Amino acid sequence: MISLPSGTRIWLVAGVTDMRKSFNGLGEQVQHVLNDNPFSGHLFIFRGRRGDTVKILWADADGLCLFTKRLEEGQFIWPAVRDG
Repeated sequence: MISLPSGTRIWLVAGVTDMRKSFNGLGEQVQHVLNDNPFSGHLFIFRGRRGDTVKILWADADGLCLFTKRLEEGQFIWPAVRDG
């Protein structure tokens, strides 16, 4: 089990993310789309197009961590992107 420091925020990145992206691509998305720092210690959760895969980007004291979860059945429920 990984314990997160108090004050850690968890960001669900709305919309669809290319699951071929790894550390650099997801970190770049955090910087340029979300205007945040991928090394902030917050969790950034991305969902793939099919909805069965999520990736979590997180920086701890030693560097970036990338976790992947794929469902064998069903999809992750995810917020839709709204205009405005």
